[in-house]
Amino acid sequence: MLLVKEPVRTSPDSRTSSDRRSSPGSVGVVRRQSILFDRTLRLRAGGTLRPFTIAYETYGTLNATRSNAILICHALSGDGHVAGFHTDAPDEKPGWWDDAVGPGKMFDTDRYFVVCSNVIGGCQGSTGPSSIAPDGKPYGMRFPVVTIADMVQAQRHLMDALGIERWFAVAGGSMGAMQALQWAVETPERVANVIFLASTPRSSALQIAFNETGRQAIYADPNWRNGDYYGGPAPESGLAVARMVAHITYMSDRSMESKFGRRLQDADTLPYRFDRPEFAVESYLAHQGEQFVRRFDANSYIYITKAIDYFDIGADYGSLHAALQRTQANFLVASFSSDWLYPAEQALEMVRVLEQLGRPVEYHLIDAPFGHDSFLVEVDRMTAVIGEFLARQSEAQV
Repeated sequence: MLLVKEPVRTSPDSRTSSDRRSSPGSVGVVRRQSILFDRTLRLRAGGTLRPFTIAYETYGTLNATRSNAILICHALSGDGHVAGFHTDAPDEKPGWWDDAVGPGKMFDTDRYFVVCSNVIGGCQGSTGPSSIAPDGKPYGMRFPVVTIADMVQAQRHLMDALGIERWFAVAGGSMGAMQALQWAVETPERVANVIFLASTPRSSALQIAFNETGRQAIYADPNWRNGDYYGGPAPESGLAVARMVAHITYMSDRSMESKFGRRLQDADTLPYRFDRPEFAVESYLAHQGEQFVRRFDANSYIYITKAIDYFDIGADYGSLHAALQRTQANFLVASFSSDWLYPAEQALEMVRVLEQLGRPVEYHLIDAPFGHDSFLVEVDRMTAVIGEFLARQSEAQV
């Protein structure tokens, strides 16, 4: 078991989008692709989807033996656009993990063929509640219940369509790590390495509670209309509050205090008003909510958070031990010291079982101040950990 202690960074990368676009490590302009599967996807809760679409992006080149493919799985608020830009617009934001994917980066696209897809139930190209059902109307809450296992099942269809027999690695943080673990347990022969960041083998009561609070905010919005809001005003207020609540859990007390403290927003003294934010942290959370509703669907938020709540990798096999006994992959597991949403103890439970089973597992506890979001922010330090792990496994594969 490896404990990593390094000097912490005090702020994330502040480069502009145009700086990143011109960087030698940028993948540049990329395009979203999609595949329509005219087959039945049988879901864990008993529902079915036919047809269904998977939206995805790829970076780098698949080698002749098709042995260098890495699947990156996104978290709740992410999508298949992990790196690069969709246009040449100078103000466009890059993909959600742009610092990690590209030539010479943590997931080196000079070396690996990287795939990232939007999950089933999402709202960025893959079939989800906002998609058109066979009757010509949006699914809404008629969309069948989905689980992490269903997301992985849909990804297997994509994998087969791309002609990939085995992932060199499956990687992700938070919900993305849940998918990576599901891959390793359910289809062990198709995954060589697993990178499991800032996550848990099963959702806890606290994690479920926060997700339910966000869902209740959506339900309480009069525009939600039991999910039948397409074609009219969306439940933006409820979704914004859900995002605000979730975003609080992604940060840490230390990072919030350092970034905002009790600083006032556009005032030198307390204005004692209720009609607008008084503190900078209030304004920040409101901004996060406003930005989120522009790109995310409220029904997708409900379905995906429920999938996270349902996640318990040991449930189908009787125990965590029995589930992990199925695995064949090498594991890299990393937790972050300030992550109180997915604390280190949860990942350590899995690591200890893997060690008892004699499975190859490397564990890192990284001292970082940014809370759960550290896995997105601390890319420079993670590159040394993950990049070296991938390089070792690649050498062993030859």
